[in-house]
Amino acid sequence: MLASVAVLSWSTVATAFKIALSQLTYFEMLLVACITAFMIFTVWMTVERKWGQLRKVSPKLWGTFALLGLLNPVCYYLVLFKSYSFLPAQVAQPINYMWPIVLLVLLAIFDKQPIPGRKYIGMVMSLGGVAFISLGGKGITGDLSPVGLGLAAFSALLWATYWMFNNRLKDRVDECVSLFLSFLFGTVYMCIAACFMPVDISSWSGILAGMYIGGFEIGIPFICFGMAIRITSNPALINQMCYLSPFMSLFFIAVILGEPIMLTTYIGLFLIVAGIVYNQYFAVPSGKPKRQLS
Repeated sequence: MLASVAVLSWSTVATAFKIALSQLTYFEMLLVACITAFMIFTVWMTVERKWGQLRKVSPKLWGTFALLGLLNPVCYYLVLFKSYSFLPAQVAQPINYMWPIVLLVLLAIFDKQPIPGRKYIGMVMSLGGVAFISLGGKGITGDLSPVGLGLAAFSALLWATYWMFNNRLKDRVDECVSLFLSFLFGTVYMCIAACFMPVDISSWSGILAGMYIGGFEIGIPFICFGMAIRITSNPALINQMCYLSPFMSLFFIAVILGEPIMLTTYIGLFLIVAGIVYNQYFAVPSGKPKRQLS
């Protein structure tokens, strides 16, 4: 049930992004979403009685989270939201979903983890999926924005980078504390930036859309998914449920936004997910445990 809440929430956010962008700028949208998510994580810290653990966080780790908070939520979501302002939702969302493939490359470069030969098959499948989606997207709006495509790909790089560095801290800092500190710094950065940028958040519909994103893209699904992973006896199944999200998202994009879903989008998204699943579950060398990308 917890995993289902997370997956359903993530399935709606691509649609919510486009609705919010019709009312707010991408900076205003992130400002509202960031404050909302920070409030949710603050409540979570209280419910879980984790405030005492802040005393265990060393000054060096505080500095690390100051940098992570700049990476996510600030840089990652600013780039992601901006990509949605250039592209149809059915194009931006699957390209961003490429982050596990990007992560393979980053781990090979920074952690010296060689990429097994079989995993190149999954990488090529996923890249082929991006090509299909890009070709089909031209049938919706004409030529797709190269800037938008670049930003969507860059958002996948930013998320993979955040995942890589944050994952190194999982045995040193509680997950609840980690999210709280990242969004504490992220919210502070956004509020400081708002003092120097034109901000006009006067539309209630825009505010509610931004709050929805903060609650159902970031706050609630992160908490529910983390709890699901902790209490389940089958974490692989919980991870596999996440692959339903981009396909369910197409339903909301078609029904609510009215975007005609191109056949190439279905094919491309299938190839992206198939490449990720192949690399995660079938391309692992024998004798080595399969790694979970939660």
